[in-house]
Amino acid sequence: MWRGRTDIAEYNARWDRLAADGQKVHGEADLVDTFTPLSVLDAGCGTGRVAVELAARGRRVVGVDNDADMLDLARAKSDDVRWVLADLATVELDATFDVIVMAGDVLNYVRAGDESRVVMNLAAHLEPSGRVVCGGSVVESAHVRHYDNWCRSAGLELEVRYASWDRIPYDRPGSYHVSVHRRR
Repeated sequence: MWRGRTDIAEYNARWDRLAADGQKVHGEADLVDTFTPLSVLDAGCGTGRVAVELAARGRRVVGVDNDADMLDLARAKSDDVRWVLADLATVELDATFDVIVMAGDVLNYVRAGDESRVVMNLAAHLEPSGRVVCGGSVVESAHVRHYDNWCRSAGLELEVRYASWDRIPYDRPGSYHVSVHRRR
């Protein structure tokens, strides 16, 4: 539904305008970078903002999205990222990753009922000491609990949870979470 009512060219340009105005637009990449990964999977990469920034920082990055139009915009930004058109619930990549990042409400846009399959499939692409970093709006009070359960089923445990990409403590349930899970 979001895609049907969103002009992706405008969505894409918005980030450039924010950066030109001096706004901090790479909080996701900043947080991922704290883990010093060699490889990153940007799951639900959209127009590639996070993937391109991480590649510019020297990370080996693969961006996966199921929207061909958004991937076209991403491909136009960088040849340094491997771009893959695929469904996160079923994608099979020939690699594992130090960090898998889902920025921008990715799980809220997954087909209803496929969320646990997405988490399970992504966990299968994770290095043994790797992390899954997921940020998203809390659309219902049980959302974070459901996400933690999907992660537990995939063999992941919560390492830390923030209220924003800027690492503001998540000391009480709020409207946004950034959760970092790793293998048990």
